[in-house]
Amino acid sequence: MASPEVPSALTRSDSTAMSMKAEEDFSEIASGELSELTVVAEGEERTTWFVWILVFCTSISGLLFGYDTGVISGALVTINSDLGPAQLSSLQKELITSATTLAALIGGLAAGALSDYTGRKPVMGMGDVIFIGGAIGQAACHTVSAMIGGRFLIGLGVGLASCVAPLYIQELSPTRLRGRMVTLNVVMITLGQVIAYGIGAAFENTHGGWRWMVGLGSVPAGLQLLFLFLLPESPRVLITKGKLQEAEDVTRKIYSHATPEQLKLKVKVLQAAVQESIDVTRSTTLFQRMKSVILIPANRRALIIACGLQAFQQLCGFNTLMYYSATLFKSIGFNQPTAVGLIIAGTNFLFTLIALKYIDIVGRRKIMIYSSPGMIIGLTLASVSFFYLTKSTGGVLVDGSHYSNSWAAAVLASMIIFVASYATGLGNVPWQQGELFTLSVRGLGTSCSTAVNWGGNLLIGSTYLSLMAKITPAGAFGFYAGLCLLGWLFCLFCYPETAGLSLEEVTGVFVDGFGVRRSQRLRAEKRALKVEKKEEGRELEREQEKMDAPMILLLMIL
Repeated sequence: MASPEVPSALTRSDSTAMSMKAEEDFSEIASGELSELTVVAEGEERTTWFVWILVFCTSISGLLFGYDTGVISGALVTINSDLGPAQLSSLQKELITSATTLAALIGGLAAGALSDYTGRKPVMGMGDVIFIGGAIGQAACHTVSAMIGGRFLIGLGVGLASCVAPLYIQELSPTRLRGRMVTLNVVMITLGQVIAYGIGAAFENTHGGWRWMVGLGSVPAGLQLLFLFLLPESPRVLITKGKLQEAEDVTRKIYSHATPEQLKLKVKVLQAAVQESIDVTRSTTLFQRMKSVILIPANRRALIIACGLQAFQQLCGFNTLMYYSATLFKSIGFNQPTAVGLIIAGTNFLFTLIALKYIDIVGRRKIMIYSSPGMIIGLTLASVSFFYLTKSTGGVLVDGSHYSNSWAAAVLASMIIFVASYATGLGNVPWQQGELFTLSVRGLGTSCSTAVNWGGNLLIGSTYLSLMAKITPAGAFGFYAGLCLLGWLFCLFCYPETAGLSLEEVTGVFVDGFGVRRSQRLRAEKRALKVEKKEEGRELEREQEKMDAPMILLLMIL
């Protein structure tokens, strides 16, 4: 009869200790001394179904981004005379490609500030509606100018989504899984490219098949628009708008295994961190906050890192492969260029899955430092391969010429090396940009860095064919290799490690510099604190066992 009383006694003791701990933590919050790390929720390392569903629905934005990037490659080689001219000129191809990028640049600039005002969900919904309109417009067009207009419209939707979707995912993901969740959005980008190349290969020999290619993009956009009605707003945005109960409800779904006390602490810590942003927003104008992104040293350093990584991602030349791979492989002699492009897209997808697995384990900085040399090697090999491949045609690619199969295969192999290295690091890490900024300027900061991404994309996409003609393919890819070397040096000296740090802690590393060493010290302190808390827990368990031992013995005797 007495045995049930033992666990009851233990439960009362645990409950008392938990209540005392909660009171201590609340007092620490009030004094501003409690960091996000000290509030470890039960089961925090496990991802709930709620988070997976939320990230999946949001990552459809990434799918749209990737699909639109990949589909134009196959469309350009199958349009033929459907838009008027017998064959599209290089200038027309560059205009069709660049129209999307220019519009995405505009959409990316507007998205962050707009999402700070309306919330993250409405901006993604706007992006979906615009994307659907652009996809239908492209499928129905009959002139080059109409095609350019449809591409521009789609670009606005892609620009809005590419800025806000990673931001939304970051703000709804547990700290320890934030990098992996954002990388899942990049996985969807690469999956979208694979699907686009697969559909392109399927419709390659169908008259007017390119219309199906571009029109089918409206399907996932429509699905996401419906899913958005079921998704919550970001807890940080809800707190900013004074909706504390809604923020707590969303947090409860994210940390479904946590105790009520832990949930309250999570929300309190988040509220304390957001309060500074609220004060800044209420006391300043949008123009003043825009100035603060540049004039406040910590914000400026975060902006330099975010913009530098996005510039590196685009100026390495990767998207030239996405836009023009079918055109390129057709020029060097492959009979099914869209299918060969699918190999490139498939490599990108597979190695992005590797990044998904290790980005929070290895860390953002280390992945960038280790993967960038592979990109440099791949591009250098491509430059050498093109040099020998085009010797018979004066260093330039000439459609219809017969090129060496061995050197054509060498070009493909070098591209695979480059893309595998890119997908492991540079394809993912820059999209962690939202974690670099304080909440008060997070929307503005991500808008600026996303605009740099699309600006670089515009520059590369609109000059690639001209660059190939002016300085030869060997020179163009050698030039991209040189830019990759500069990007690698930038990461080596300026990019701090942010894996495992909360969004609020990341912004603190830029107070006295770029924070490369400071971030490493903070991560070491967090690991030591985690070990210390585990030891304290074991010590409490041992003390509790000593206290309970006489009672258990007495009960056994009775």
